[in-house]
Amino acid sequence: MSGLQDSWNELAGHLPGLGGVATSGLRILIIVVVAWLAIAAAQRAIRGLRIRIASRLGDRESVQRAETLGRVFRYLAAVVVSLLAGTLVLSEIGVSVAPILGAAGVAGLAVGFGAQSLVKDYFTGFFLLVEDQIRQGDVVKLGDHAGLVEQVTLRYVQLRDYDGHVHFVPNGSITSVVNMGRGHAQAVVDVGVAYSVDVDAAMAVMQAVASEMRRDADQATRILGDLEMAGVERWADSAVVIRARMKVAPLEQWNVRREFLRRLKNAFDRAGIEIPFPQLTLHRPARRRACEPGGVPALDQRC
Repeated sequence: MSGLQDSWNELAGHLPGLGGVATSGLRILIIVVVAWLAIAAAQRAIRGLRIRIASRLGDRESVQRAETLGRVFRYLAAVVVSLLAGTLVLSEIGVSVAPILGAAGVAGLAVGFGAQSLVKDYFTGFFLLVEDQIRQGDVVKLGDHAGLVEQVTLRYVQLRDYDGHVHFVPNGSITSVVNMGRGHAQAVVDVGVAYSVDVDAAMAVMQAVASEMRRDADQATRILGDLEMAGVERWADSAVVIRARMKVAPLEQWNVRREFLRRLKNAFDRAGIEIPFPQLTLHRPARRRACEPGGVPALDQRC
């Protein structure tokens, strides 16, 4: 009987400790469950907001941009809530959080210095997406690289140039964006004619060719305005250069320019307007002409 009493007393002595462990475990469970619910609720709210915004957008590129930003915000929400939940769990099991936060701050500072280019890529990519500077399907120039945008991420922009080469441009290296596919474009042409040509007649032929193109059913959807004649741009070595432009649909400036130059060449040929080629005029001194065969060296004492 005394042995049973001793066992009961020993178990009773351990109950307060068991109660504390159970309470701490219950708190940890509650923290984990609440964190999971918070992440699910935040991601669901972000997803709903993204769907609502995407439903109001008219083009596929804007919908893709909204989806990319939605993924970024869902990831950030999960990371923030998980870090908070981890900190609370460590506190419940008796681990001091202050030294860990201090070490994490120092480590984060070191990683930030070592990976500052990567951080710059992500920040620049985020603002490229938020400000809608680049979309998939645009033709852009990013520094020394130009081409069709195939993919835009937080890390890089993927371009494919005219030769089919793929360029991966880190977002952190982008200092300026030249977008050639927004709203409308201008098909700019510089046409050279010989100095003997009537410039007004040449410009009239250019206007006629542009009007003919606008009446063409295949070209009418590409051209948005009449030919704007800027006039004589410069006097070149062998030609008078006339500049003009047409307002065209996005990314159609190259097609319209090529077709206009093709038709203009045929129109110039019919009108007898000379398209010059490089010419060089040589001037010979009088002494050299007199001393050549057939000259009159007796009349020129310099021979």
